[in-house]
Amino acid sequence: MKLDDFMEFEVNERAERRRLASEKSYELLDQMESFQHRFEEATSGDSMFGSVSPSIFVGRSNYPKVSTGILSPVGHEADAARFETNAGWYDEGVSISDVFERRTSLLNSNRAADVTNVHDAWDGFLGTQREVAIADRPVDVEIGLDDGPDLDFDVTEDDVATPTGPRARAESAKLTENPHVPRPVEKTLEDDDWNAEGAMTYLYRRGLDVYDINTVLSAGALGRGENRRLVPTRWSITAVDDTVSKYLRGTVRDAPSVDSIQVWRNEYLGNAFWVVLAPGDWEYELVEMKAPGSIWNPDPVAGVAMSSAHENRDGRTGYVDETAGAYYAARLGVLEHLSAEGRQAKVLVLRHVSDDYWGPVGVWQIREAVRNAFEGEHGEAETFATAVRSVADHLPVSPGRLRSKSTMVAGLQSSLADFGA
Repeated sequence: MKLDDFMEFEVNERAERRRLASEKSYELLDQMESFQHRFEEATSGDSMFGSVSPSIFVGRSNYPKVSTGILSPVGHEADAARFETNAGWYDEGVSISDVFERRTSLLNSNRAADVTNVHDAWDGFLGTQREVAIADRPVDVEIGLDDGPDLDFDVTEDDVATPTGPRARAESAKLTENPHVPRPVEKTLEDDDWNAEGAMTYLYRRGLDVYDINTVLSAGALGRGENRRLVPTRWSITAVDDTVSKYLRGTVRDAPSVDSIQVWRNEYLGNAFWVVLAPGDWEYELVEMKAPGSIWNPDPVAGVAMSSAHENRDGRTGYVDETAGAYYAARLGVLEHLSAEGRQAKVLVLRHVSDDYWGPVGVWQIREAVRNAFEGEHGEAETFATAVRSVADHLPVSPGRLRSKSTMVAGLQSSLADFGA
């Protein structure tokens, strides 16, 4: 498809998406009150029985002594799988309100634990948590709560933290069924000489998605022997995205380049992504533009906030602070596409966070939006400069601001004299 035709099509599609997303839901207080009623119905004394857990959570506060918990969708046990963050949420088309509803329905039954000395932790609370993490489907558990639940229902429309469910201190937890563990996961558990990076790559190559690998890593079930650690969930998400991306980058390092300038686009949950692929050796940059009134730039009179990060053929050695987990999630989506095509490319990803993004849902939406950008039509341009100029017409910042923030766009300056501020 010619780039001009692609742009016209996308403008019409974007207008329809804006219309559908025009009504924002702030029913958090009603949801939390509903949870309280369901919790009271599901408990006996100060214990909860017959719970079903699809996942776990490991906090990062006070590291290396952290809060580690088992997540249970109270009142929705028969449908527990839909409460675990996964790629299917995009296919299902969940809204921001849906994400809040699901996450605030998850009781986090937790207790404090040291991240070390978990290599042989197959008994007690940590053992049960690990069994939940390595299973490929929700597991029946029995959880005893210490002195009843300590639930926090003080939620307001101004909250900007990624939503999490109520918390309760767990005294005990045990499985009431034998979990089904995929054979590749069993293999990584049994091999104490396998470093975590190698184990993650092996699991990905054997068909586990990054969501599943993240949970196994977080539970301290990967790595060499006594070096295994509990990994805070937020850290493990980025670690898996980064490790798998490095593996995929290796698969395309000597591959032929794409042979045309391609512009791909996708929009989800108030986030629009433009992905420009150009011939050449691997190079990647993410530029984010966060509109005033969006969740990470809440001041309605502030200008558009910009951030960026870049890597060349040799990649990066340090953590990306400015764009954080978004950088790794978007890079994974791009590299999965290139690896499947057997190609490499220079890649510019432009993310526009509009004010429709009223509540944070996590980097999974970035990963899935970029992954699925390559499922639709794309436009083609004669040159990289032409592609950038065309996309810039649809961005909330001037070409000059984009050039000042982007390494790749700044490199066009000598050949793009009319790309002015």
